[in-house]
Amino acid sequence: MLVVQVATQLVVVAVCTAVFAWLGVQQLKAEADSSALNIARSVAEAPDVRQLVTAYSADPGTPAASDLRGGALQQYAADVTNRTQGLFVVITDDHGIRLAHPDPDRLGQVVSTSFADALAGREVVTWETGTLGESARAKVPISPPDGGAPVGEVSVGFERASVFDDLPALVGGITVAVALAVAIGAVVALLMRRRLERLTLGVQPEELVALVQTQTAVLEGADEGVLACDDAGIVRVCTTAAERLLGITDAVGRPVDALGLPPAVAAALSRVGSSAGLPLGDRVVFVDVRPVRRGARTLGRVAVLRDRTDVMALSGRLDSVRAMGDALRVQRHENANRLHAAVGLLDAGRVDEARAFLADLVDRGSVDWAVPGIELVDDAMLQSFLGAKALSARERGVVLRIADDTFSRTPIDEVEDVVAVLGNLIDNAVTAAASAPPPRAVEVSVLDDADAVVVTVSDSGGGIDDVDAIFAPRERGDDVDAVHGLGIGLPLSREFARRRGGEVWVVDPGGAGHGAVVAARLPGVRRRVDETVREGEGA
Repeated sequence: MLVVQVATQLVVVAVCTAVFAWLGVQQLKAEADSSALNIARSVAEAPDVRQLVTAYSADPGTPAASDLRGGALQQYAADVTNRTQGLFVVITDDHGIRLAHPDPDRLGQVVSTSFADALAGREVVTWETGTLGESARAKVPISPPDGGAPVGEVSVGFERASVFDDLPALVGGITVAVALAVAIGAVVALLMRRRLERLTLGVQPEELVALVQTQTAVLEGADEGVLACDDAGIVRVCTTAAERLLGITDAVGRPVDALGLPPAVAAALSRVGSSAGLPLGDRVVFVDVRPVRRGARTLGRVAVLRDRTDVMALSGRLDSVRAMGDALRVQRHENANRLHAAVGLLDAGRVDEARAFLADLVDRGSVDWAVPGIELVDDAMLQSFLGAKALSARERGVVLRIADDTFSRTPIDEVEDVVAVLGNLIDNAVTAAASAPPPRAVEVSVLDDADAVVVTVSDSGGGIDDVDAIFAPRERGDDVDAVHGLGIGLPLSREFARRRGGEVWVVDPGGAGHGAVVAARLPGVRRRVDETVREGEGA
């Protein structure tokens, strides 16, 4: 770029120099022409010159050269030539005969250049080559004293060398100006180069192109969002994924504080380090902020935003599956123990007692979960899950029971979202009940609704102070209403439900001696009743 700038300046200066030089030459030529014309006019207007030339023109013969050498016209022309420092002052009659000339030997002869224009009454300014060489000359007609047609001409000339006497000084001035302009241009180009290198951190234009291509390929090709700010907190880079996760548009060039982000997210972006999951709308986002440095210079900070909604959802489902797996292991162990007991009774010959024991086992099921109303739920997986939650609640001094209005006869096909949402609601209810005085209880209702399942969870806790706050996005560990809504569970459960076209809502916030009631509706988790009926009829 420096070479291009200096070369451009040299070309511009060269063009300007040529133009100025040409204008200067034209000005010198115009000055010479003007001087020659004015001198010629003054000579042609002199009364003695007009009278003498008229007399010579009236004589039909040719004047003798000897008479002209010492004549008045010759002396007058010589004086004018000396005073004006011209090349010549030539006076002729109407036949072009030289009446005055710098070379006395040429007196009485016809001039070497045309005199027709002058005799026609026209003034002529031109550059011509005569017996004295090339010159800038002016030709002016001489009129008789009493007027009339021209009777001769005056020709005044300046040689080329004298015309361009001032040209070296002009060229010298232009040269100085050119050198000064080139020097200033070079200095400015150097300063611009240094400033550009400072702004671009020494990266050259070709490297900038490769850098932009690489940045676009990397940033736009990754699932993570990237938001970069300078030292002043102005957003300089914001990828499409970052705008989607943060719910903003046109972030580049604006301060982070002016983006309208939730306080927890704005605080996470303003400090260096990693933050826990931040609920943003219906997403759970992890923010990792790192400083950006080049050498010893700090350029700002860059935040990488990772969408962990699906991971958190999978984690919740895995927790539910783990709880069901534990419950099934307990069920298997208890079943094995009972079978061993039955075998022992048979081996001991106590057949009647063994038959009664097995009959009781058939009536109660393989495992006695000690969950009142568990028989109202037909789905085996959901029974195991509720039994496992009841065992966990019992450890905290809370009794889990199934509501009398429960009606669930159709098997659940997609149990993951059901146990994830129901597990979160039960965990919150158990936490609320455990922090309240006895009796501590949680009641769960499960209802069939075509292909949907509707669950309702109530507790004996102290109720919910702020219904909107439990679903509001906030950072994990927030102490606001730590009983209901631990920061991510309820917003994530609502997200699970809404993805299916369902909802999670608070039926009754509770208070005044009774706890809260929270409900959820999850469509599409079971086959429709009419399909189940048709399959049953076909069987």
